[in-house]
Amino acid sequence: MKQINSFLFALLGILLLVSCDNHGLNKTKSGLLYKIISDGKNPVVKRGQFIKLNFSQKISGTKDSVLFTSDSSLPAYVPIDSVPSNSYSPVEIFSLLRKGDSAVVIQLADSIQKKSGQPLPPFIHKKDKIILTLRVEDVFDNEELVKKDRDSLLVGFHAKQTQQVENYLKEHNIQATKTTKGTFVEIKTPGDGPVIDSGKQVAVIYTGRLFPSGKVFETNDKEDGQPIKFVVGSHRIIPGWEDGVRLLKKGSTATLYIPAFLAYDQQVGPGKKPFENLIFDIKIVDVTDAPAENQMPTMPGAQNRPNMHAAPAPVHKK
Repeated sequence: MKQINSFLFALLGILLLVSCDNHGLNKTKSGLLYKIISDGKNPVVKRGQFIKLNFSQKISGTKDSVLFTSDSSLPAYVPIDSVPSNSYSPVEIFSLLRKGDSAVVIQLADSIQKKSGQPLPPFIHKKDKIILTLRVEDVFDNEELVKKDRDSLLVGFHAKQTQQVENYLKEHNIQATKTTKGTFVEIKTPGDGPVIDSGKQVAVIYTGRLFPSGKVFETNDKEDGQPIKFVVGSHRIIPGWEDGVRLLKKGSTATLYIPAFLAYDQQVGPGKKPFENLIFDIKIVDVTDAPAENQMPTMPGAQNRPNMHAAPAPVHKK
């Protein structure tokens, strides 16, 4: 704990210097500014290894804002490979790091624009600095070890998302059935006929809401709204939908409480952040046999997972 605190104080000191005049920073051949804090006890990483990073990236300048932080998500696993010395990217310094190191990397927005030849995003101004702070939590020799470590983290991460949904249901006295995959289904109207199964096409009226606020982000439940159609088992919809409708019948109304790992997982969701639990109020307006392959419903941009807040149908855009 004492060692971690020393790293945090050192990083704080560097950030204070950065906010003034970039004093005390090193510079790569491309002009990237950086500072590494190391006790030198571990070996420098080698090409072919992978580093596990916790990090935060923010904009400092015209309007300070956080772009991304691994505090609310999973750490990054980055391969160590040869990088052009003029890339003007944080990966330039990764081959200099050791397990336990902390670092600060500063990119100047006007330099990014000049080197890339592309206009800056509207939320970044020419006088801004993009500041990345990171800590090397571990180093792995191969992808198999990376996968083992990440999978172990995912188990706990998914359990946390599930617990958030369970706490919400308990707090609001909601009785819902948990599927084997992990979707919580509150059936309000049972419906008629057989339970929906793979190979059936369902037509659904829905309203998507953010968790836990309940704020609506998308709905086709309106006068001119058309139901979304998808074939169960075709993997053209988020897993939580395919999972949840299997407890329903034609005419069923229900609310699906979907943990993030069965929604968009680490992709940015409708609330503009990764790892979002979501809520969907749905009505099954029809259940039919799947159409022939060449007559399958068209979902513009659909690939493996849909983007539930994209119109006219929930489709995924990579």
